[in-house]
Amino acid sequence: MRASVIANRDYVISEIDNRIYGAFLEHLGRAIYSGIYEPDHPTADKNGMRADVAELVRGLDVPMVRYPGGNFVSAYNWEDGIGPREQRPTRLDLAWHTSESNQVGIHEFADWCETVGTQMMLAVNLGSRGLEEARNFVEYVNGPTGSYWGDLRKKNGRADPWYVKMWCLGNEMDGPWQIGHKTADEYGRLASETAKALRAFDSSLELIACGSSHSNMPTYPEWERVVLEHTYETVDHISLHMYSSNYDKHTPGYLAHNVKLEAYISTVAATIDYVKAKKRSNRQVTIAFDEWNVWYHSRKQDRAILDGKHGWPHAPALLEDIYNFEDVLQVGCCLNTFIRKSDVVKLACIAQLVNVIAPIMTEPGGRSWKQTTYYPLYFASMFGRGRALNLVARCPSYEVELIGEIPYLDVAGVENEAEGTLTFFLVNRNGEEELDVELSLQGYRDARVLEHQVMTHDDLNAVNTAANPDNVAPRQGRGAVAEEDKLSVSLPPHSYQMVRVSVARG
Repeated sequence: MRASVIANRDYVISEIDNRIYGAFLEHLGRAIYSGIYEPDHPTADKNGMRADVAELVRGLDVPMVRYPGGNFVSAYNWEDGIGPREQRPTRLDLAWHTSESNQVGIHEFADWCETVGTQMMLAVNLGSRGLEEARNFVEYVNGPTGSYWGDLRKKNGRADPWYVKMWCLGNEMDGPWQIGHKTADEYGRLASETAKALRAFDSSLELIACGSSHSNMPTYPEWERVVLEHTYETVDHISLHMYSSNYDKHTPGYLAHNVKLEAYISTVAATIDYVKAKKRSNRQVTIAFDEWNVWYHSRKQDRAILDGKHGWPHAPALLEDIYNFEDVLQVGCCLNTFIRKSDVVKLACIAQLVNVIAPIMTEPGGRSWKQTTYYPLYFASMFGRGRALNLVARCPSYEVELIGEIPYLDVAGVENEAEGTLTFFLVNRNGEEELDVELSLQGYRDARVLEHQVMTHDDLNAVNTAANPDNVAPRQGRGAVAEEDKLSVSLPPHSYQMVRVSVARG
């Protein structure tokens, strides 16, 4: 089976915002406690943070991490996480039916972000709380000393502001499951007034309003229209969330899920344009896809805790999906979608980063390792920075009910002009046949393969474990051939590849 791709240097989608390779950490399950924080762990630093986990996070070079939620934030009192640890209260978290010790709060999280080299993206509680608490949180984080909140931060060990720019105005407020769920009008007005107050403090803040929790919500996309009509002049982004699943074990349909993701983004982008035109605005709101991933492996086993049958445990194992090789292909397709939609998607966060539906797993007191899905995120984050090329691809396709024709090849291309490189991320959705791909590099010359990484496995259900952490891992490819202005590569059935070439323009 053959496919052709045209990569023309003048056909450009957008400059990619590196923040599409962001991540998310919520006070949920073991994401924080025994995830990033475990003071008794052999590798723990002076702040109690696991150095082994920090090393794996640094390897991904995630530009920002969203915190502290998620559903958790909608009943969270941020003040519980400041001051002496021995004086912090334990609270009952209604979102995940667990107890929260508050041993990690904004100070500890900020120090950890500095350690791993990432920025903070913070969320305020617009569920059980509102404008005043949001304003106070922002002032505590960013305000000068000489004021109440700045002086309290100094008393708690941090004189200088953190100058956090990215702020989420609540979480999934369209969801009936959310503490403090609101209608679109109720939320839109609250978000608008909160945004106005925060901008009165600092007009340069980057504010994210809640969009739909997923594209099957009965209020989608009317929710976006109503919320944006309230907030268009006061926010910078509207958030979207989507998780992929394969309960029926139908791989062809599963690997078509990112086509739904792309349609979801396009619909919300059109809604943004509609509101912009209606308001005669010169501003451009964009999309923050601040929750996305595969999530379905662990849902049944979590039910007893979420239903309250185990009381209020502290940091139990929740949402601990063990990812397989099939999930590598899905995550690779999703990342390709964000690259192709980089003109409208400016922020994105894989949910989550450690233990909870995450690319990194840990044992309490023990080992940490990379899940299978660590690798496509790594390759995209490392080499998917630059200009997204508008590729023209032709290849055979297959039919998926309710979605339509799905090409066997999923591909994205990125030019890094400063480095003189082109990088292609390719997924073969076909489980039976090899796919021979020829890429025409128009406007480029002197192509030479710099790096070729391949991920394949004869078992779609193969996973990585603490005892066998490299069971599913990339290997050096040998089949990519570059000749002047062409690149040829063969994709084995059900495979993910990253091919990086040096080029000259001409």
